[in-house]
Formats: sequence, C-alpha cells, structure tokens
Amino acid sequence: MTQKELLYVEDAIGHENNIITILQETIKNAQDERIINFLQTELSGHVKMKEILISKLEETANV
Repeated sequence: MTQKELLYVEDAIGHENNIITILQETIKNAQDERIINFLQTELSGHVKMKEILISKLEETANV
C-alpha cells in the first residue's frame, strides 16, 4: 500500500470514529424504540467497517 493509500485508510478510520461517537450519543438521547433500533444497526455497520479498515492497516504493517 502506498503512503497516500495509508493516509486515506487512516482518514477513513477517523471518519468512522466520528460517526460511531455521534451514533452512540444519539442512541443515548433517543426515546423512540424504532429509531434506537435503526441507529444500533447503523452503529454495528460502522464498527464493522472500522474493524475492517484497521485490519487492512495491520496487514500492511505485517508485510
């Protein structure tokens, strides 16, 4: 992976962290169960994406 690609992946991880934080805070303040369920589904997807991106960085570091 090139240096530029690594920076893109690191940036994407930062964006996922921001989205995760926003979703967690919104879930805490939400009252409608349907909205909470929807947000939890979205949160799960973003956590998974962050894990995938981190694994790509780890693969690159281990090469």
